[in-house]
Amino acid sequence: MTLDTLTPTYNTETFDRYVMQTYGRFPIALERGKGCRVWDTQGRAYLDFVAGIATCTLGHAHPAIIAAVTDQIQKLQHVSNLYYIPEQGALAQWLVEHSCADRVFFCNSGAEANEGAIKLARKYASTVLNISEPVIITAQSSFHGRTLATVTATGQPKYHKNFNPLVPGFHYVPYNDLEALETAIAQLDQDQPRVAAILIEPLQGEGGVNPGEIAYFQRIREICDEKKILLMLDEVQVGMGRSGKLWGHENLGIEPDAFTVAKGLGGGIPIGALLVKSSCNVFQSGDHASTFGGNPFVCRVGLTVAETLEKDGILENVLARGEQLRAGLGQLAERYPQYVAKVRGWGLINGLVLQPGGVTAIEVVKAAMDLGLLLVPAGTEVVRYVPPLIVSEAEIDEAIALTNKVFSQLA
Repeated sequence: MTLDTLTPTYNTETFDRYVMQTYGRFPIALERGKGCRVWDTQGRAYLDFVAGIATCTLGHAHPAIIAAVTDQIQKLQHVSNLYYIPEQGALAQWLVEHSCADRVFFCNSGAEANEGAIKLARKYASTVLNISEPVIITAQSSFHGRTLATVTATGQPKYHKNFNPLVPGFHYVPYNDLEALETAIAQLDQDQPRVAAILIEPLQGEGGVNPGEIAYFQRIREICDEKKILLMLDEVQVGMGRSGKLWGHENLGIEPDAFTVAKGLGGGIPIGALLVKSSCNVFQSGDHASTFGGNPFVCRVGLTVAETLEKDGILENVLARGEQLRAGLGQLAERYPQYVAKVRGWGLINGLVLQPGGVTAIEVVKAAMDLGLLLVPAGTEVVRYVPPLIVSEAEIDEAIALTNKVFSQLA
């Protein structure tokens, strides 16, 4: 079978026969998209407020990405990092010039970027702090990836089940709880210094669209400076403009020592990156590598996404549409208090927090899908709204109206 032989009634049973069942898939098969809409194999249109889970920055089939992909694939798609790659250098330059970082390492995903950060922290601990068995502090309800080290870093026991022994050297603390963090550091460093880094999300995405508190993160920055430990931020979900600023930490008034990006960086093309300041750039030749990381194809697309964000004024749209979305969802919370508790988020990453013990996030998502709106859960009690950053005022209104219809049907 080839893609040319697929019919509008593509057999999902055949799919399930050959593909490992690591995902709980919804019963639709998507075949094309344009802007903020996608169409399934039966021709039905959906308003896409999932965007590949906060990934399709410029939506679907954006002209700038089509032009970049078409041009680059006719030139060179991959050569490996044995050689200088001009597209990689250009994207690294853009990222450094638009952030607090000094150097960039390219990989393929957010999990790989976080793996790189974990390795960087361990080498920093060994070579700078003289710690032989370092500990990295992460937050409860966090999410950092699905590799063994990043799933261990993830502070959610449900992701750890059946994967023991986990990677040693991680300690979890409650998010936005400064007293708990300071107590943990004091206990871990009681006999001798052990804490090498804090790896934390500026806003927890998978953990329920839970924004970080400014005072909390500013005190973390002070603690890291005092103890010379690394502050590493996971910006895989909030980076590249989704928060309304280019980087999520800009909402908190701090600068990290290192941070990771992926998802929105390639607008749907797989790419990840670890950005670091010179003060913690301890990697040397041979310390870390990635066969596909930073190849000409993905970097050309990444640079196109970055430059389009900048020249098209998309961050301004993110701020305006985010305010519009939160206002509209807030009205639904007032209208349906039996179902909706509150709304929280930044820019175009927002969570509709449901009342405990009532309708679940997955039930809301399924009901919205039936009405032609794609949403994604963030845990059992939060529905996530993460549309492409180019979403229009009319499309926000449409999403709010469809969500209202979901709750009106429930009521």
